Amino acid sequence: MEYSCIGLNNLPDEILLHIFQNLNNIEVLYSFHGVNQRLNQIAHDRSFTTQLTFAKWSSNHFFDLFSSDMMLNRFCLQILPSIHENIQRLDLDSSSMEDVLRVANYPNLHTLGLYNIDEKSAECLTDKTLSSIFKKQIRTLFITIYNNDDDHKAMTLSVAKICDKIFNVFTGLTTFVLNESWYKTRVQLTFDNPFFPNIRCSTLLKLIIRVEIFDDCLYLLDGRYDQLHTFHVDLVKISFPDGSINQDHLPNLKCFSLSCKRETFDYEIAVLPLLYRMSNLEELDLCLKVCGSNTLIDGKHLKTKILKHMPRLNQFTFFIQSFNYIRNGMSIPSTEDIQKTFIDFPNNNIISHVDFFPNFERSQCHIYSYPFLMRYYTGISNSFPGGLFEHVRAVSLYDERPFEHEFFLRIQKSFPFMKELSLVNRTAQNRKQSNQSNSHNQNSSLIKYTSLCKLSIVGVHDDYVEEFLLDTKTYFQNNLILLVNYECLERVTHDFSRDATRTNCGKISKLYFQGRKQRWHSLKNYFPYAKKCYLSE
Repeated sequence: MEYSCIGLNNLPDEILLHIFQNLNNIEVLYSFHGVNQRLNQIAHDRSFTTQLTFAKWSSNHFFDLFSSDMMLNRFCLQILPSIHENIQRLDLDSSSMEDVLRVANYPNLHTLGLYNIDEKSAECLTDKTLSSIFKKQIRTLFITIYNNDDDHKAMTLSVAKICDKIFNVFTGLTTFVLNESWYKTRVQLTFDNPFFPNIRCSTLLKLIIRVEIFDDCLYLLDGRYDQLHTFHVDLVKISFPDGSINQDHLPNLKCFSLSCKRETFDYEIAVLPLLYRMSNLEELDLCLKVCGSNTLIDGKHLKTKILKHMPRLNQFTFFIQSFNYIRNGMSIPSTEDIQKTFIDFPNNNIISHVDFFPNFERSQCHIYSYPFLMRYYTGISNSFPGGLFEHVRAVSLYDERPFEHEFFLRIQKSFPFMKELSLVNRTAQNRKQSNQSNSHNQNSSLIKYTSLCKLSIVGVHDDYVEEFLLDTKTYFQNNLILLVNYECLERVTHDFSRDATRTNCGKISKLYFQGRKQRWHSLKNYFPYAKKCYLSE
């Protein structure tokens, strides 16, 4: 350190500041605080210390960057008191949240990120010594709530209690984000409990949240947040709305985003009437799966049913997957037919493709704006046109034609940050034998799923279980959650003795079985790191 400091001291202040700004500011502060007066002054520069992030996202959770009590104590006793006037934003894990917030009064702090909080850690938010900061200064709040997804009912009640505290303590909020602790097992609010009817906030301008049902979305827009101009909501399901909820016009709403991963049959009686309340909307973002309409949704539908009612709209991004059951010789529009409906569309960069599944007697149509900003891409078949989708975290595949190994390679390249993958395909692969006969080709096309956390291969032919479990075809990171049929898994692993599937099975942390129940201890050696086995009929 002595010689490196001599070298650093020979550089101009502007160069040192530029170097420090391209490094992790937490590590720089910890390393250079108190080394000498010049380095101390540069490391404490206002442009470098306005935002301090002590929580980091990794795989599927946030973790605390304070690696030891010694590091936490040094920040709390020495570093933070010397720069507290510079700090405008703090991102904290629940384990160190109270210690850091008590260090100083942070006169310029206006944004907080609080991660992995639970009911116990949320108690410190009501502390009187901190209330002046929370009530008078904090305008933007990001939170993730510790998610025990093994007990959904208890989790929902816990979320209600925590949010009740937040809206009573942070009375000057303009932006609230109930962030995701994981893209899939996110916590959500529901108004079916005694807490929420009284929660109001007249200052809130921007709300990003997940709720359970469509009525919960309507409750949030019933006037309790009457100044809201930006509302992003992710729904668990969309269903028939409750007509007794206030559904007045929403003149202040300028930006609206609605997403739901599940199919809905109530698009026309739920979603469209909601959009018609937003005549002053300037930005709209839709991510939907629509069933039961008489025709597939295309550009003509979007122009007549949505754009016509929003004269101020200047940005419209969407991903809509629509379905139509084909009976009595009904004609099916082609991909070219659908694409023609977007010729004079305001955004010309629209991609569409149509599929027909004869066994299911159903057609589907994907239409979406590109570049693709949604987190979900559902219902991918062999007709998937490809592309790069860096925002997508959850992908589902379905087809009645076989998915070959090359198709999965294309999926991995198109969705490099995919965390959840689900697959339904009961048709055997055609080129399985040729893949097995050429080990060189196998190794050269090994598919590496470096971000995948959850894999669902329940409704599939045995070939696809083998596709994902053979270590010559697929590579996973550790801590994978797997959903699979027991009998299928038993066959592919040769009654849990096959060496070629042992490596990937050893990376599974949770195993959900579909099929007949088995004693877990008989499989434990083959799944050494799977903490639990969840059985379902």
